[in-house]
Amino acid sequence: MGAIQPVLPVKLLIGNLTGFPELEGRIAEDLACRFGPVDLLSPVLEFSYTDYYREQMGPALRRTFFSFDRLIHPNDLAGIKNLCNRLEVEYSSGEFPVMRPVNLDPGYMEMGKLVLASTKNHSHRIYLGEGIYAEVTLVYRGKKFQGLEWTYPDYRSQEYHGFFQKVRDRYHAQLLDGGLLGGRSRSL
Repeated sequence: MGAIQPVLPVKLLIGNLTGFPELEGRIAEDLACRFGPVDLLSPVLEFSYTDYYREQMGPALRRTFFSFDRLIHPNDLAGIKNLCNRLEVEYSSGEFPVMRPVNLDPGYMEMGKLVLASTKNHSHRIYLGEGIYAEVTLVYRGKKFQGLEWTYPDYRSQEYHGFFQKVRDRYHAQLLDGGLLGGRSRSL
């Protein structure tokens, strides 16, 4: 029988997709109020991988990612996704000419993977509770991120992977600084 191991905290990451650049600062403030200081912010990444969101969100979408200084417990992901959904509804108050001016996609980084939350079930997703599912979107092997058969095209891009590597490096430093790796490899 295997011994139960303590769960390491994980690095919260939230993707923000919007066609309204004027919203980006407000979103950053709202997220920081709820999850603590942002420690890494991605460059603005043009979103041209699909037209899936065009009808609800409009054209010329851009994505930014926020990672947060405070580490979380993986169990927190369902509640965070529901909070992000409520924020999306607040931004949909009619102030903007589209039904959905912002899409917030929370997930977390571990040393070996990036996990995203979803409200949609599928064969590769695991139910977390509170109506939320999780999927491993990227794995980290051979010192790089790798997509899986269900990984969205944007999450396969080198632009995203470059930022995710910075988040992973920051997370690794936090684990080391907090003495959380214990006897585990210091060179993960």
